Amino acid sequence: MSKIVDAVSIIITCGSEIFFIERHRHLKAFPGYCAFPGGKVEIGDESLFIQHPLTDGIDPKLFGAIIREGQEELGINLGQETLDGNVANIDYLGLAVTPDFNPFRFATHFYKFSLKKKCIFIVDKNEAYLAKWMSAAELLDLYANGLILAVPPVIKIIENLGQDPFIKTIPNLNFTYDKENHVPYIESLKSVRQLMPLSNTLPPATRTNAFIIGDNGPKILIDPSPKDDDEYRKLKNTIGSIGVDTILLTHHHPDHHERSTMLALELNVPMLMSLDTHTRLSSKIPDYFHNIKVSFVKEGDIVTKWLGRNVVVHEVPGHDEGQVALASEDMSWFLAGDLFQGVGTVVIGDDEGDMAKYFKTLEKVIALKPRVLFPSHGIGLGGTNILESTLEHRRMRETQILKFHQAGLNEDEMLLQIYAQVDQQLWPYARKNIQKHLEKLKSENQI
Repeated sequence: MSKIVDAVSIIITCGSEIFFIERHRHLKAFPGYCAFPGGKVEIGDESLFIQHPLTDGIDPKLFGAIIREGQEELGINLGQETLDGNVANIDYLGLAVTPDFNPFRFATHFYKFSLKKKCIFIVDKNEAYLAKWMSAAELLDLYANGLILAVPPVIKIIENLGQDPFIKTIPNLNFTYDKENHVPYIESLKSVRQLMPLSNTLPPATRTNAFIIGDNGPKILIDPSPKDDDEYRKLKNTIGSIGVDTILLTHHHPDHHERSTMLALELNVPMLMSLDTHTRLSSKIPDYFHNIKVSFVKEGDIVTKWLGRNVVVHEVPGHDEGQVALASEDMSWFLAGDLFQGVGTVVIGDDEGDMAKYFKTLEKVIALKPRVLFPSHGIGLGGTNILESTLEHRRMRETQILKFHQAGLNEDEMLLQIYAQVDQQLWPYARKNIQKHLEKLKSENQI
């Protein structure tokens, strides 16, 4: 389980307006998310605490972190603003702990600073891609139109400030769900419903995202693959309140389709997939789709609507020859499947994997410039930085493998040189990546 780090989030308001930022897309934690200034608590922050009637009862290290983060991100000293009388109130709105399905976990303390007059901020452009004052109503309108990405506590805070700009506390900021009867379900981007059942996937990941897309069109459930019958029950309970008209499989790997046909039969809904995916699964399990209506999708097919926009199929081979992805026609989002991992590393292996096609697919999706990418394992990420860094890493690895091959090393020796620090249980998958790099180099006449 990930370590939980104390953090602060600073909600700065002036009248009915809120100062918000869009986190820079190169950041490791929550890139591209609509958020409030803030960050993790550091050793020594308590030394910045100030004595003032408004700071009575506030943990000195938390307030110190607020002062430091305000100076670093906004070029303003909120402690001095408090002493100078520009802060009308400081309210502790609540605490939210990042759920365990996210690799970066924080216990975030949300403090609201109500200013009497707006300050001039000097925003750190390394932290914030965008920063501005807006009303809660304007922010909620952006969210309703699928234009901002935000974690559940931030959405809840904006909703509450829209109802009452002077609210002093917001109960139940923590993301919660009934663990006995449901799977985690979030909607960080409006109407991109992300369900996270436990699955039989490769470590360190433990879950495979199942998305539900479609509002004024068919509701499509993507890649339901609960790990066992109990998780299946929880997933079925969770989708019950939303409804499903069709199930789509992105590719044929077990952690993307396990128990999906059982669900299709029980819900009496058809299934969508590529012809390649259907062929591979049918060859392994001849009666897998018995009594299920199956239709095949290909590049450019429109399968449903999202906030009035077409949802389009994209063929994305490389990890799996038959893998398909869905995206809104305006590239507000792209369901990237196993093109990258929010948790862990992509494996290119067996007969369905092709490293040359994987490179081309990454280049294709980067060129499309989707605003938000959703992986099959992990949370949505703003921008394409993760794909760019994935491609850069694979190019670096290929150069390394080429040099080792030229030096006369075999696969076993390369494995020891490259993956000595990796858990040996994962070495079989690492070996597959080496083999696929060598195949690519050979096909390009580099070896």
